[in-house]
Amino acid sequence: MRTLSCETTWKRRTGIRCLIVLMAAAALSVSAGPAWGQAAGAGQPDGAAASAYVPPLWSAAPFVLLLLVIAIVPLVRRCARFWHHNRNKLLVALVLSVPVLLYYFAAHPSMAVGEGGQLVELAAGLPVLKHVLSAAVLEEFVPFIILLFCLYTISGGIQVRGDLAAHPATNTGFLAAGAVLASIIGTTGAAMLLIRPLLETNKERKHVRHTVVFFIFIVCNIGGCLLPTGDPPLFLGYLMGVPFLWTLGLAAEWVIACGILLVVYYLWDTAAYRREAPEDIALDEATAEPLGVRGKINLLYLVGVVLAVALLVPGEPFVLYRGFVVPPCLREAVMLALAGISLLTTPRGLREANQFSFSAIAEVAALFIGIFITMQAPIEMLRVRGPTLGMTEPWQFFWAAGGLSSFLDNAPTYAVFFETANSLTGGPGASIMELGGGRFIRLDLLAAVSLGAVFMGANTYIGNGPNFMVKAIAEDRGIKMPSFFGYMLYSMGILIPIFLVLTVVFFVLKLV
Repeated sequence: MRTLSCETTWKRRTGIRCLIVLMAAAALSVSAGPAWGQAAGAGQPDGAAASAYVPPLWSAAPFVLLLLVIAIVPLVRRCARFWHHNRNKLLVALVLSVPVLLYYFAAHPSMAVGEGGQLVELAAGLPVLKHVLSAAVLEEFVPFIILLFCLYTISGGIQVRGDLAAHPATNTGFLAAGAVLASIIGTTGAAMLLIRPLLETNKERKHVRHTVVFFIFIVCNIGGCLLPTGDPPLFLGYLMGVPFLWTLGLAAEWVIACGILLVVYYLWDTAAYRREAPEDIALDEATAEPLGVRGKINLLYLVGVVLAVALLVPGEPFVLYRGFVVPPCLREAVMLALAGISLLTTPRGLREANQFSFSAIAEVAALFIGIFITMQAPIEMLRVRGPTLGMTEPWQFFWAAGGLSSFLDNAPTYAVFFETANSLTGGPGASIMELGGGRFIRLDLLAAVSLGAVFMGANTYIGNGPNFMVKAIAEDRGIKMPSFFGYMLYSMGILIPIFLVLTVVFFVLKLV
């Protein structure tokens, strides 16, 4: 009979304990609160009541619990090893999805949904469950994860090599280039592409921590607000009906935020450069070599992905030939084909040199399948109760969406406040965007939610996926990064004043 080592036994027992706690919390979330929701239209005709049905508060508990697990469990030492494995993340996400699916199958009444411009009443039980699963998985999760997978895979085939002299102007140029690339190939793609050559450039310097912190601020977060390909929240907005190029209208906010950060960084790095030992500076100058790029063919594939997202909108006429209506899944098929071609044509050994693996994107997929399922109930609540939350001004949406995005994942946070803003919009108007299906949203609220979710993901390590990835790579190179709360001292001292400036300029005085 095989015996387990003490370490293996400890790992398994710790994992089982963590899972038992999560399952117990999920069970409590089912038993808490009323067993049935409340109809906002009580006393109205049956159809009206059904359309205004509000799910019970407990139905949002699995969503909140999953986000708290993502934020807290990695920081708990006894659970960290269990959480390290993607299969355990997937298991937790699915366990917390079960109460939501049971609720929609057994407790939710009939549901009115829009089909072909008309309201269709779905019977309670299996029809409602199938609709919710279709919306959560097929319409939202699958396009979302395919886009991230393709950007991640293709960018992993591009290697930037070289060792420039680590002058403040050089480092500032890296960050500025990352801000632009983040909107095109995504914050994850840009971060993975540039963090290693940036660290290689600075390997002779001792004062590097602040460079990684500003890299997280700019490349992993704020830089990605100009296109839906830049950050997951904006791609969710694109899936919900926001035009592909609408986010270019956020260029003024992007310029001001990135501009202030780059100036502050340059001054900071100049002071740090003067503190470096003369022998380190001499070694840095002596070992400098020009930058080179391998895998350039992948740049064409990245452009292809961006064009596919912009031009191939399912159910809409093709821009270049209006007689052709884009069929379902064509956009995703084209993107996956480009990712597959990238894997086949990238020079052998290049991805290994980049230390490329699918572990990071597998982690995103494992968690987000649960997020997309569990967030269906709170989104349904906000569609009905949104106008009663007391938020009406853009600055309120900016800080509410941003505040939650600092500690919870910014994609579902965006979705929640997007629906809240949608519920406050009555109909067509000069400052209102049509989303399709008879839905509208105020442009000022949409801008506030978009900027809050994207920008304030930089406030903590857990605000956006690339943050932790960059931290781990830097620490692997021997750079002592700030602790969780130490990093927040940087963000509170640098980012919060910038966000206050943006609030006054764009949402209060509306000077721009």
